Amino acid sequence: MTHEQALASGYTISDDLARFDLALGHRWISRESYWSEGIPLEVFERSVAGSLTVGAYAAEGPMVGMLRVVTDRATFGWVDDVFVDRASRGLGLGKALIAYVRSHPDLQTLGRFALATRDAQGLYAQFGFGPLGAPHLWMEIRNRDAWRVPTSPP
Repeated sequence: MTHEQALASGYTISDDLARFDLALGHRWISRESYWSEGIPLEVFERSVAGSLTVGAYAAEGPMVGMLRVVTDRATFGWVDDVFVDRASRGLGLGKALIAYVRSHPDLQTLGRFALATRDAQGLYAQFGFGPLGAPHLWMEIRNRDAWRVPTSPP
């Protein structure tokens, strides 16, 4: 079931994948983000399909922002790929995207809702995000280049 929210500003936020502009989202994330620069379209497409993917849309229809939540829709969610087009920044759309997922009916039983950001801690703190409660318990395997395809043999 998809969910949609109309904003007073005339924008709409929706998790309807039929509305999501995959090519535009890929362009933003692969060319303008610091976290997934160069991500192949096929990998991005799988990430969108496997997540709760949300778009922000102008009144006339084009997508102006996006956000993904990697989630089981029951216990855990990871906010990722939050992006607002440069021409639409400063209108509160980033806040609206976060508010939308914080109130999304499918995410109300999450025991852990996490994210990582280099520069937007203040934005996310407004919605209850804070430092890890027990960072000593967290572990990770970092392979940021896992999706990068070599152009020539080593």
